[in-house]
Amino acid sequence: MVRKFFPLDKNYLLEAAQLQMKDALLVALVEKIKDHYFIRYNSLRLPDPVSQSIEAYKPDNLKPLKTFYQNLAGVYRYKFGDNQLEFLWDGTDHLKKYEADWATFFHQHTSRFCQQDLFIRAVLDLTVFLPKTRDARLSENRMTNFIHQQFGVKIHRQRGIVAMKVA
Repeated sequence: MVRKFFPLDKNYLLEAAQLQMKDALLVALVEKIKDHYFIRYNSLRLPDPVSQSIEAYKPDNLKPLKTFYQNLAGVYRYKFGDNQLEFLWDGTDHLKKYEADWATFFHQHTSRFCQQDLFIRAVLDLTVFLPKTRDARLSENRMTNFIHQQFGVKIHRQRGIVAMKVA
């Protein structure tokens, strides 16, 4: 992930687990979004140009989703990551434990995000409907806003993750 989101962002095993799983989790996210689109907007799967393009889309370019993945991974390390290794009494490897915990977190929260129409549209805009000439910043900002709303943190480009202060 190269980018450090906060001063104590030093759990390198967790970061390595998140990097290893990036492509698989993003492909699963795109498939989940496609399923939620059809459940919400076209449950009978009647063919129309939009539905056909969504159905035919194969996630080959996951680069537009990279910022969302990095931000969600950074929030996970900020909220739930610990720099100290814990004792694993069952003998499993720490990397495997981090992979399982991260995958569970990712699937739970993206499923919750998929309940919102704007999230579905933002992911579809970044994947299926992203023309080669268009800049994806607006959709990326919408997805960062979901993270902001769900976890109560702000993600700054220079300062990283900052907890929101409630007055």
